[in-house]
Amino acid sequence: MMHHNPPVFTNDIVVFGLLMGLLALIFYTSHIKGGFWEKFYKIVPSLLLAYVLPAVLTSTGIIANEWVEIKNGKEIVHHSNLYYIASRLLLPASLILMTLSVDLKGVFRLGPKALIMFFTGTLGIVIGGPIALYIVGTISPDTVAGTGHDALWRGLSTLAGSWIGGGANQAAMLEIFEYNIKKYGATVLVDIFVANIWMAILLLGIPRSQKIDKWLKADTSAIEELKQKIINFSKKVERIPTLTDYMEMLGITFFAVGIAFWGSGIISDFLKENIPLIADKSSFVSSFASPFFWLISLSTLFGILFSFTKIRNYEGAGASKIGSVFIYILVATIGMKMDLGEILKNPGLILIGLIWMSIHALLLILVAKAIRAPFFFLAVGSQANVGGAASAPIVAAAFHPSLASVGVMLAIMGYIVGTVAAMISAWLMQWVSQLMGII
Repeated sequence: MMHHNPPVFTNDIVVFGLLMGLLALIFYTSHIKGGFWEKFYKIVPSLLLAYVLPAVLTSTGIIANEWVEIKNGKEIVHHSNLYYIASRLLLPASLILMTLSVDLKGVFRLGPKALIMFFTGTLGIVIGGPIALYIVGTISPDTVAGTGHDALWRGLSTLAGSWIGGGANQAAMLEIFEYNIKKYGATVLVDIFVANIWMAILLLGIPRSQKIDKWLKADTSAIEELKQKIINFSKKVERIPTLTDYMEMLGITFFAVGIAFWGSGIISDFLKENIPLIADKSSFVSSFASPFFWLISLSTLFGILFSFTKIRNYEGAGASKIGSVFIYILVATIGMKMDLGEILKNPGLILIGLIWMSIHALLLILVAKAIRAPFFFLAVGSQANVGGAASAPIVAAAFHPSLASVGVMLAIMGYIVGTVAAMISAWLMQWVSQLMGII
């Protein structure tokens, strides 16, 4: 979140060095056998620490994602570019590296439960907003006060867009429902804080997934079969990697990322110029104008295409391990966007977000229990909605790198349904506001 004073370290290279130092420390301590650290990492996953520790540095003013500097009486806003670089360069690269050995038939054999859990997550966000608005409005009318362009339901519509799809859907909601831009920052805070708390809870659950699956009475055989197939393939092609292996593997990967980035701009511009409905930011298909959507889609497509060629043998030289390195760096840059101290500034709005996310979580748990869906589908189905393409592969890969592609495919589904589902949620919140006489 925005800091109104420059942090201690403002240079991205220095900040990147700090984040990498943190990751090195996390991995060093997580592999210490016996004693405190072994017990600690049985409770707290290393991926969660990679997420939380940068947030602590941001909250204490050591680093910041964005900050304001006063020069000659004028406010100058500064931004760190680390998240942009990680999400536009390292995320697509990691998706290619972790998808190039994917067993596509195995992914499809996972069955319909993944889609059921995804759409359950979508429904939880659609109905969660209106219910949370009503509950908090009853307890604290001042929190939800506002009329016209200041009406809170308009602001919360952007939250629904973000939590069913991502940034493009969020921007579409801001355009459609014309919320007061000066108040928009408060809803962005709720988005970042609540979504990150929920992701942390999911990451905490991953080491306990076997116990959770037992409670859900879930059949995890298809997931385990897919994981085992990838593990067996990896062992079969495993070799001591050479410099040539690394140069070829990373050369092919980043060449593909470059083509995907170039292609994403061309496709996005072509669609905006030739299809007015996509160019209209208030349209239900405006997500297709997002270059990021096409970057993720094309990168995943390259990874899948590579899985049908000899390129998949680079898994034996550590492709998915390098992909995991990039994911950890991405997670650290996501963590630095969260200022834990900001929670105290908007307790009412944060409460709406927490109730909203709790309804989403509760519905997922109830449906997972009813259809005996594994925790993997619950976690990834949720993040494909709430976190989108930047977070769903992270959570999926935390179960096993070979499963990252499942997260991406569901996240792309989130982009597609996000705008329409968020509009339905917004209309329901408008109706609740009218019902309570606060519009």
